[in-house]
Amino acid sequence: MFKLLKKDGYARRGEFTTVHGTIQTPVFMNVGTAAAIKGGVSSVDLNNELKTQVELCNTYHLHVRPGDEIIYKMGGLQKFMNWHKPILTDSGGFQVFSLAKLRRIKEEGVYFNSHVDGRKIFMGPEESMQIQSHLASTIAMAFDECVENPAEHAYSKQSCERTTRWLERCIKEMKRLNSLESTINREQMLFGINQGCTYDDLRIEHMKVIRELDYCAGFAIGGLAVGEPTEVMYHVIEQVEPFMPVDKPRYLMGVGTPSNIIEAVYRGIDMFDCVMPSRNARHGTIFTWNGIMHVANRRYETDPRPIDVECDCPVCRNFSRAYVRHLFKAGEQLGGRLAVMHNLYFYNTLTEKIRQAIDEGRYEEFRNTYSPRLASHLED
Repeated sequence: MFKLLKKDGYARRGEFTTVHGTIQTPVFMNVGTAAAIKGGVSSVDLNNELKTQVELCNTYHLHVRPGDEIIYKMGGLQKFMNWHKPILTDSGGFQVFSLAKLRRIKEEGVYFNSHVDGRKIFMGPEESMQIQSHLASTIAMAFDECVENPAEHAYSKQSCERTTRWLERCIKEMKRLNSLESTINREQMLFGINQGCTYDDLRIEHMKVIRELDYCAGFAIGGLAVGEPTEVMYHVIEQVEPFMPVDKPRYLMGVGTPSNIIEAVYRGIDMFDCVMPSRNARHGTIFTWNGIMHVANRRYETDPRPIDVECDCPVCRNFSRAYVRHLFKAGEQLGGRLAVMHNLYFYNTLTEKIRQAIDEGRYEEFRNTYSPRLASHLED
């Protein structure tokens, strides 16, 4: 399923073959939480204009609205969204722990109240797998416990052990679901998730344990990008990477800035997702090849240039900085849509350029040039 084509240092260039198409890695997965990209960008836009390879949707949100049973009746997410490339579904674990005001964690799973209407919900490994099977995603994520940082070592250790037991239950349930004639995608894959907060010993030991579960098609590093310093995140990746299987994709969940992605690829990561490009765009923060732009700034009031003079996205080909600024100032929804389109195109082009740099054996040079540049602010 995963073929490692080339390495440049620790940076990896690969192909990940799925039932819904082959993913070129490293890859950024565009986040459509509730089966839609916030900002009015459709699956047609993603497919035809924005270079998107994978879309990410969320189990918890789709379970609450419209309901996974409805999506199952509609033929799964592929048909529901009119998106026929790979889809990864997050297990819902992070949302359960971040959105639910009242929750009780038990060995069987988590009891909590919906953040939408307050109704009582129970979700455990089996329920998460059943919902994701209804959604018929390409890749399903294992149900895990997301522990807030900082956390006590003793509790973090207990949580890792519980997450391992939950992963074993996820595997058992997915095997059962994929054997049923009524299952839409009987080739659905499962990724396990490494946890352990910021404790090196827990991270390493947990990775050693879950890598032995051969049923997993890939492994993710979870529980990062939640407020810890960036250097701590990089340190955790460096500790875990030597113990991750070479022949399976590696996914850093919820990351991140363009510089974060460049640095994580440098440390051996293959897959990424983050709401940042769309969320920031809706507030007028735009990524360019020469740094971060705040397009509502008055300096762009009469600027006829495209948002990014080095970009060939549909927005930069057709509209000026002055016009996009005007849309934001006038409260026009088109402003947010255009900014989101640009940022998603930028992220997908970034990983395209990363792949090319690895292919050509010049990733060190690429990193040294673009990691600091993309983290800076646009000067002109």
